[in-house]
Formats: sequence, C-alpha cells, structure tokens
Amino acid sequence: MRYHLDTIPVWDALHLGGACPLCALRSRTEHTLVDRYLGASVMEPDTRIKVNDKGFCSRHQRMLYQKQNRLGHALMMQSHLDVVKAKITDAFNKAENAGGRCFFKRKAESTADGAAAFEQMDSVCILCESLDDNMRRYVYSFLHLYEHEAAFREAFQASRGLCLKDIHLVLSMAQEQMKADMYQRFVKALREKTLETLDTNKQDIDWFTLKFDYRNADKPWNNSKDALERTVNFLRGWTLGENPWPDDKR
Repeated sequence: MRYHLDTIPVWDALHLGGACPLCALRSRTEHTLVDRYLGASVMEPDTRIKVNDKGFCSRHQRMLYQKQNRLGHALMMQSHLDVVKAKITDAFNKAENAGGRCFFKRKAESTADGAAAFEQMDSVCILCESLDDNMRRYVYSFLHLYEHEAAFREAFQASRGLCLKDIHLVLSMAQEQMKADMYQRFVKALREKTLETLDTNKQDIDWFTLKFDYRNADKPWNNSKDALERTVNFLRGWTLGENPWPDDKR
C-alpha cells in the first residue's frame, strides 16, 4: 500500500524535542479524530454507517465523554444500539444452536462462533482504526524524510529517538520502503539512539530510587525527577506525564 506524504507534521513533532515524535503525532491525531466524530462528520452517511457498525473502544468512549458533548455522544450510541441488537441476537442464536456439552464438531463450532461474535463486538473501534491509518501515513512520511533529507537525519540523531512501541511500527514499514543500504544505516542509527535512551533512563531511575534513602535526601535530583514517567513512556509509548503534543488537553 502507498501512502501520500505528510511531512510537515512529522517535522513539527520532531522539533518539539519530546521523548518520541510519533507519540506526539498520535496524541494530536487522536484528539482531532475525537472532535471529528463528535462534530458534523458523524452525520455524513458513510461515517455514521461505520460508527454504527463498529462503535468505540472503552478508551475512546472515555475521550468522547470528556469532551462534554453528551448529546452528540448519545446520538451516536442511539443508532449504534440498533445495529448491536441485531448482532447480539445472531450471536445468541449461534450459541443456543450448539446445545449444552458439545460432543459433535458442528456444535462446538457453533458455540465458538457465538462466543467469537461477542468478542468481535468488544474488539473493534472505528476510532482506533482511523488512528492506525493515520499513524501508518506518518510513519511512511517519517521514513521518506529520513531516507531523502540529510537535515532530518541530523535532527533525528540529535533527538531522544522513539519509544519501543513505535520502533515496531517504523521497522515493519522500513523493511518494505527503504533501499537496502539506507535500511541498514537507519537500523544502526536507531539501535544506537534506542540503547542510549535506555541507558539514560536506567541511570536516572536508579538515582530516583536511591533518592528515597534518607542518606540521599539532601543530594540533588539531577535529571531523575521524571525518570519514572520517561521510562514507562519509553517502554509503552506515551502513558504518563505531560501530553507530548502541548496543545492537547485531557
């Protein structure tokens, strides 16, 4: 699949100087999507059909609710329930057709189909899918910039790199997008930057824990005060602390 380039937001995210530019882009995009789904776009037939079919995960339900547009949120849930009712009825029909204890393969498969239908309803989220699509576009742009612009490579080298969550996304696409020699250069640079960030976090979190010893109470914190937040965000993507895109408010 080919994605169109969207380089300006990637540059903007890198210039923020945060722990991971892709985490910053994810945060900004997620809030933009929440506003969009609560706005006029949800009345567009194509969007409304998708919302009715897939709904939202618990995380994005909370984000929608926090926007204080309860009517818009309720209207989406109102029509979503009509679609969910038909799915629930179908799932229970599959489960009931299996009977009780299953001695035949056909019945076992029917039970599994019924349970899987409920699992499917719980696992899909239209906003998650939209966010993933946007992030793939940003990763594509990130790799294009790295491969074709020396200034971007230099800026990335001076940054704090990427979190482990986004390294997975970047490497997966880099294998397909980059030429072999550039791919090897990129992996080497990313490896060095990642291990450098890990070592820094480890050093700081070591000192953070030692500061709780009364013998170190009067010693300076150095750079360790936010070591816990930085470590968690490095391991799992932005989770704790200030939002990586400053304009986003939770």
